Amino acid sequence: MFARRSLVLKAAAALSLAGVGVAASGGGASAATERQEGFRVELPAPGGPYRVGTVEMHLVDQGRPDPWVAGRDRELMVSVWYPARPGGERAAPYLSAASAGYLDKLTTERLGVPAGRVDYAGVRSHARVGAPVLGGARRPVVIYSPGGGNSRQLGTMLVEDLASRGYVVVTVDHTYEASAVEFPGGRVAAQSIPRGGDTVERDRKMIAARVGDVRFVLDRLGDLAAGRNPDAGGRRLPAGLGRALDLTRVGMFGHSAGGFTAGETMLADKRVDAGVNLDGSLAYALSDGVYGDVAQRGLDRPFLLMGAGTARQQPHTHKFAPDWKALWERSTGWRRDVYMAAGEHSSYTDYQSILPQLRDEFGMPDKVISGFVGTVDPDRSVRTQRAYVGGFFDQHLRGRPQSLFDRPSPRHPDVELVP
Repeated sequence: MFARRSLVLKAAAALSLAGVGVAASGGGASAATERQEGFRVELPAPGGPYRVGTVEMHLVDQGRPDPWVAGRDRELMVSVWYPARPGGERAAPYLSAASAGYLDKLTTERLGVPAGRVDYAGVRSHARVGAPVLGGARRPVVIYSPGGGNSRQLGTMLVEDLASRGYVVVTVDHTYEASAVEFPGGRVAAQSIPRGGDTVERDRKMIAARVGDVRFVLDRLGDLAAGRNPDAGGRRLPAGLGRALDLTRVGMFGHSAGGFTAGETMLADKRVDAGVNLDGSLAYALSDGVYGDVAQRGLDRPFLLMGAGTARQQPHTHKFAPDWKALWERSTGWRRDVYMAAGEHSSYTDYQSILPQLRDEFGMPDKVISGFVGTVDPDRSVRTQRAYVGGFFDQHLRGRPQSLFDRPSPRHPDVELVP
């Protein structure tokens, strides 16, 4: 969502946008998703040397009750993005039908984009569905967790770039928290997180569920690497996908609540070697000093903080944000803080690229867009994010030192290293 960082569910607080609504069963796409015409946004092309393939998996955690809907085992949709050889059926849709309908309603209600004028369902990613896996050595694996209430698809600009650089990237939807999760057959799980009541306990439950999701995904990736198919329906996966995974080199990154999830997962699970927090709070109640475990205990492995804009009228860095400061002071592992002053919270999502295109097409005032993605040049912002996130994983999963983290880079003037 477009919500501002702070508490976890203010990072998810466009759960207020659950009022935007999507249907909870097949056929939930709005009429806008069925349009064959309309303006189409374009995603920035990945910058690495490899072509990209992608495939979805439906995973069921049998015996683990869903925390939000009674009487159901926890089930997830994930996408695997990987370096590929030429081929594949077609360019993968950027959004599922349900997510496209949701985004149409969201941008209409929040930004004033005319309803149905954007063909979100027609937007394509740069990956090919089921493309043949590029052979060779096993590759590092990176997990992506989206912001509170967001779809896993909103991190595509970073995810595709990492895959094009030689990583296998797995994106996770956190069911009943994400805006809309579409399962095989068209069944849609809409947001079901309660509002009101004890928000601290609710937020703790949310982060705990997310950490459980990621650890379960890592287990299933272990099955895949061992030659088994973890998809609940046994759907065919690209040949050689499991052999591409090097689960001795695992990273994780996430936006907002996803960044919080990355830190908490690293604390709980030593399988994750390095993590990135994209502008996420590490507190359940910041003003009351109710911090997450990761902020209270710190980390012994590499962790990158990337902030943008301001929080509580101060730059969102460890110098001013008390939860980030707590993590910084308690961590014994490698750490860096990279700050983008002219960005904003949603700069670290695909909205950085999408919203300026909507502004230019529909003549929206700059101030409408800048509240979400700041005033930073969008193309430079995307290049910078890719350089620092990709460089971080290159350094810590591949052992390739990066000067970006030692001194300012004239190629990336929009960010600064915060000592």
